[in-house]
Amino acid sequence: MIVGKVINNNVISVIENNVEKIIMGRGIGFKKKKGDIVEENKIEKIFIIENEFNAIKFKELMANIPMDCMLIADDIIIHAKKNLKRKFSDLLYINLADHIDAAINRVEEGITIKNLLIIDVKRFYPEEFELGKYGLNIINNKFGVSLPEDEAGFIALHIVNAEEKYEDKNEVIKMFEIIHLIEDIVRNEYNVIFDESNVYYFRFLTHLKFFAERLLSKGKYNSEKNLDYDLFDTVIKKYKEANRCVGVIKNVLNDMYGYDISVEEEMYLTLHVQRLISLT
Repeated sequence: MIVGKVINNNVISVIENNVEKIIMGRGIGFKKKKGDIVEENKIEKIFIIENEFNAIKFKELMANIPMDCMLIADDIIIHAKKNLKRKFSDLLYINLADHIDAAINRVEEGITIKNLLIIDVKRFYPEEFELGKYGLNIINNKFGVSLPEDEAGFIALHIVNAEEKYEDKNEVIKMFEIIHLIEDIVRNEYNVIFDESNVYYFRFLTHLKFFAERLLSKGKYNSEKNLDYDLFDTVIKKYKEANRCVGVIKNVLNDMYGYDISVEEEMYLTLHVQRLISLT
């Protein structure tokens, strides 16, 4: 292999059969220049980024991000592919490595960022959250730090956002339509404009995203056999007005999509609506 470009001491790019490959290895670019022979014994990882724009971003990132962060991101992604058996956007390498580097810098500066969505992530994306914990353990051991569980949630969100779930991109549009439909029902029922910067509103939208994904896949919660029905009864009795609004949502979704909201979904929607209307 012939060096095409030296990105830094640890990263180079080569062109083989009109395909650009980004090669990582400790010292692989040291004192190298275009046209030199690649020291193949130093190769630790080869990346092939199919999208040209992503490839440019990838090289920019690798020029500035520590190699260890890139290798940890790659480890997490390999583990995710093996366990989830899904494809991911090339951008996951970029976003995850960048996040890991930023997280290390924050902890060294004594800065902590709370993950306001961690409860939702644990509940709706348990597999991705386990991968986040896997990554968190690697990071803490490698760098000798103690990043909080919030970071596992952030890693999980990066994985979720990079999952190529929708072969038909119209599914994404349908998901947004469902979210906007439910938003409009709540707004019209209470004749209010919600503060979109409020954390409860953000959590509500996040919940609706997960809910819309389940609706489109004809899925439901799998935990109703373990549902605390006493808690469900308490919620709908205590928050009758919010539950009435959810009843409207149930009817509309049934009419438009033939989807029956489960008992657990009804309870969680009621709690989210209650939090919103308590702000008005």
